[in-house]
Amino acid sequence: MTDILDNINVLSQRDPEGALEIVASQYQQASFETEVFNSEHDTREITSLIVTGMGGSALAALVIKVLLQSKLSIPFDIIRGYDLPGYVNENTLVIASSYSGNTEETLSALEQAQVNQAQLAIIASGGKLIDIAKEKDVAYVQLPTGVQPRMAMIYNLRGVLSLLETFGIINDELNNEVKALSGWLQTETAKWTPDVALDQNYAKQLAHLAIGKTPIFYGGAVTAPLAYKWKISWNETAKNTAWWNEYSEFNHNEFMGWASHPVEKPFVVFDILSSFERPRILQRFELTDKLLSGKRPAANTIQLQGDTLLAQLLWGAILADFASTYAAALNGVDPTPVVLIEKLKQELTDDPR
Repeated sequence: MTDILDNINVLSQRDPEGALEIVASQYQQASFETEVFNSEHDTREITSLIVTGMGGSALAALVIKVLLQSKLSIPFDIIRGYDLPGYVNENTLVIASSYSGNTEETLSALEQAQVNQAQLAIIASGGKLIDIAKEKDVAYVQLPTGVQPRMAMIYNLRGVLSLLETFGIINDELNNEVKALSGWLQTETAKWTPDVALDQNYAKQLAHLAIGKTPIFYGGAVTAPLAYKWKISWNETAKNTAWWNEYSEFNHNEFMGWASHPVEKPFVVFDILSSFERPRILQRFELTDKLLSGKRPAANTIQLQGDTLLAQLLWGAILADFASTYAAALNGVDPTPVVLIEKLKQELTDDPR
């Protein structure tokens, strides 16, 4: 019998808005030509950097922070909430990131940044943020519309990097590397498209491993943003509970949470591993699985591919979207809409207390 994920007709019925086509074209985002509007700014010194955004709109910043951790000479914080820290002043660059342009937490943070006379920049596909950028001559990048925020991470990555270049925080090296990866990503992700059968399709295989269970994704110091990305994709796309954590923090608390009760727990564990991870952290993954043998399900390893850390993170991000979209098909749900999130936003709007 043909597996459900190899049945193109069933996939089309369960993916009416074409999420799989969007995921399969994500490699094109790597070559998206970002334009920074209102790019002229004063030359005041920037001594701290903040990106404010929620959910998928914060993913690119999390990746960038990992990639620049040893290179930046100024503090870099990512704020996922309403309020900015007290240190924000005229020497802070605050980048407000919201794919819709209407995220209320991000708008709140931007308002505080204005009050504190910070340097401002905006990245969005439209909405109130783009209106503010145009009205107040704030530097901004406008992203293409029509993509779910969790599936627009590479667009966002290009945009944030371009804004960092504009303000002289980094050079164009990293952005050029993203662009150069487009062709390789196209080749790699072609292995996960619907026409590739289950026995040859890693994304379909990962989806099958997780069905009927709650996935838990573990990353290390350099793959923590990716573990978070997999969790987001499973939540929003597959409409499935999922959790994430990172090593070595895991070994100082959650590790003990697995220590009792039978192994037949309703979870599936995925370790996301990079060859660029600190060897000591890779050793922790290995020893953890050994010490928890018989106490939790054995971990499934997702070994990231690519010659650089950036390549591996983008490879893993696209794989997450493929696997979670196939999981949505197995769950019998539409992978694109996030109805409850939109309903919550509407009720908050109706009752703005």
